[in-house]
Amino acid sequence: MDKLILKHIKKSFQEKKVLKDCSMIFEKGKIYGLLGRNGSGKTTLFNCISNEIMVDDGQFLYENNDETYTLKPHQIGYLFSTPMLPSFMTGYEFLKFYIEIHQDKIKNTLSLDEYFDQMEFTQEDRHKLINGYSYGMKNKLQMLCFFITKPDIVLLDEPLTSLDVVIAADVKKMLLNMKHDHILVLSTHILQLALDLCDEIVLLHDGKLELIDASLLKEPNFEDQLIQILKENPNEA
Repeated sequence: MDKLILKHIKKSFQEKKVLKDCSMIFEKGKIYGLLGRNGSGKTTLFNCISNEIMVDDGQFLYENNDETYTLKPHQIGYLFSTPMLPSFMTGYEFLKFYIEIHQDKIKNTLSLDEYFDQMEFTQEDRHKLINGYSYGMKNKLQMLCFFITKPDIVLLDEPLTSLDVVIAADVKKMLLNMKHDHILVLSTHILQLALDLCDEIVLLHDGKLELIDASLLKEPNFEDQLIQILKENPNEA
């Protein structure tokens, strides 16, 4: 079983301690919901895992076939909360370019149209400028890139925020199809989304990570319990 292992991750910005001592194990084949209030450090944690920013202390390790080693940047796919794509290209042109520069990472190459078919892109959308894509369409295109290159870990920062009902359903379907080949960690502040989609719930609170007991998720007052925990630190808002 492949695992992403976080060991005692710490990150501060000047005097503010955002990540105080984060330790957790994430396993392949599951979707993890990372829950926390705005300002709790969810995006900071993702930026640290993806090496966008350096940690002050701690380790990110990857375990594969009883071998454990330091996590490598190429193992990570990061879907930013604000999609970062070249607006001057069409979706088709971008995907063609993406496949060409990542050819060494792609094991089973399909045609461009076959890839688009799997993600239910219409012919019109494939050849439209990305500048004309909705937020949701841009997210689908980013996720299609992960579907092609299959990084070991996919970090998704608020991927379903502001999506219409149809595209949100498409994205959920993609995630469920992808989870068997990846470690998926989805950050959100929407509890119902996490409960509907995720296999495990991880709470980021007061600078630390806590895996919620799965048996508690079915309890009728679970949401009230969670809200009470999050209220305990007034600095998160």
